[in-house]
Amino acid sequence: MDLINQLVLAGAVLLLLAILASALSYRIGMPLLLVFLAVGMLAGEDGPGGILFNDSGIAYTVGSVALAIILLDGGLNTRSDSFRAGLRPATVLATVGVLITCIVTGLFAAWILDFGLLEGMLVGAVVGSTDAAAVFALLRAKGLALKQRVSATLEIESGSNDPMAVLLTIVLIELILSGQRTPGWETLGLFAQQMGMGLVAGLGGGRLLVWLTNRLPLERGMYPMLVLAGGLALYSLTTVLGGSGFLAVYLIGVVVGNGAPRESSNILQVHNGLAWLAQIGMFLMLGLLATPSSLLEHAPAALAIALVLMFVARPLAVALCLLPFHFPWREQAFIAWVGLRGAVPLILALFPLLAGVPEAALILDVAFFVVLISLTVQGWTIPALARRLRLQVPPAPTPTERFDLASAPAGGHAFFGYRLTADGPFIGRAASALRLPGEARLMTVLRNGLALMPESAGELAAGDTLYVLAHEADNAALGDLLAAPRAPTYLEKRQFYGDFVLRGDSGMASVAAQYGLPLPPEMSDMTLEAFITRKLPGIPVVGDRVRLGKLEFVVRAIIDGRIRQVGLRIPTHLVDAP
Repeated sequence: MDLINQLVLAGAVLLLLAILASALSYRIGMPLLLVFLAVGMLAGEDGPGGILFNDSGIAYTVGSVALAIILLDGGLNTRSDSFRAGLRPATVLATVGVLITCIVTGLFAAWILDFGLLEGMLVGAVVGSTDAAAVFALLRAKGLALKQRVSATLEIESGSNDPMAVLLTIVLIELILSGQRTPGWETLGLFAQQMGMGLVAGLGGGRLLVWLTNRLPLERGMYPMLVLAGGLALYSLTTVLGGSGFLAVYLIGVVVGNGAPRESSNILQVHNGLAWLAQIGMFLMLGLLATPSSLLEHAPAALAIALVLMFVARPLAVALCLLPFHFPWREQAFIAWVGLRGAVPLILALFPLLAGVPEAALILDVAFFVVLISLTVQGWTIPALARRLRLQVPPAPTPTERFDLASAPAGGHAFFGYRLTADGPFIGRAASALRLPGEARLMTVLRNGLALMPESAGELAAGDTLYVLAHEADNAALGDLLAAPRAPTYLEKRQFYGDFVLRGDSGMASVAAQYGLPLPPEMSDMTLEAFITRKLPGIPVVGDRVRLGKLEFVVRAIIDGRIRQVGLRIPTHLVDAP
């Protein structure tokens, strides 16, 4: 009993230290996952903690379950419209891109580590896929609002490229242990089995969970647990049957998150906390597993492999895979740089160790070093690079609080709370005279702990919290009025989109005539939407820009795949030039 209490105490102390250290990371911009990994390494056998942990079997099991929870949460937060912009390029990156990265990195690893070709390729396979935990955590923890084409491609790729990496790792291990030098046709069958079963289990299981959530009368706190239990059960079943459990659990999250289940906001909130707990626990454990002294022994070769991966293999894979989709060079550069390595390479590096591959210990050390370099160099520079490449868009305003009505269907009515700031547009105006969009109705004003009816609240003041009963469809318009987020100057809406808002179905000829713009005759019969779509190389997303004469059109709102609003601005800085 004392041993169990000691283990609980040690785990709780490590968790508390990791959480406290994360507060420091926000101040200095340090990636959170690097903080968790560093705390684990300091608590390990070479650190002041002195904890000896070298059970690769436990590490693999715990890490796999934690990664499944993280992927489930990532899927829950992936909106269906993201697939319109990012599914095809992400799919190519998740398959062909992983293969290219594996080959380029593997050839270099075989040369610098003096490995055989297959052993070098195994190194490439282990570090060849981007990590969902790292990508989800860093993009969301940094609060980056990226152009949808970029964020969707990165998130879908990181959530779906594990099957390819797992397949390559398993095939190469089998070839090494069997003495064969080339894979057979059964490799393609294994890949089809992994992807096919993952797709079927993910899409079918997700719909089943949505159906159960909407029909079972449960306590409010049980609905997130139903999604968690169902997701993990289907992940395990798919893996046991020979499919990709990681792909299945990610797709389950996507289907549930977009299926408008009962208690959807409650499910999202609980799973967000569970995902953070899984990330902290997984990286603490992997940090304990690392042996810093052995990492230093092979540091020069591992550093060289990490640099080749970041500056040669990943950019080459991105350039070749995105060539058919005509991504702008800025977006390609960012996607190439955000090829973050995290938990997945470390978990895959345990495969050779568990299988008894002679070079397994060195492969694990190289994987650890690559992850450390990736989280440090790439993770630390993501916000600055996003701003430098002008890939951010104004963040969507969100309510301070939200309470879904239990009797209303998902996506129906809810209470939204908005805390007013001193620079808000309604400060000083009478609450009873407030005009809100759509079906929205102001129900109460919370001021200094008192709940006031709109008729008796008088003039609105900074610090007031307005509670509004509204339909989900009015959420965005309410946010623009009441919850305008504080953003850097370059991301303020007037600065980003311009002072004028045009309709997407406006005639291009009339727009050109109004502003004196040079319009080619063949485009005079087009709408503004058709003009922008023709000028852009790929599918338009919010934030895309098209220059005409001295003015610039900026896509401001896309609804149901159509450009509904376009901003008109005058570029004032040299950096705005294409």
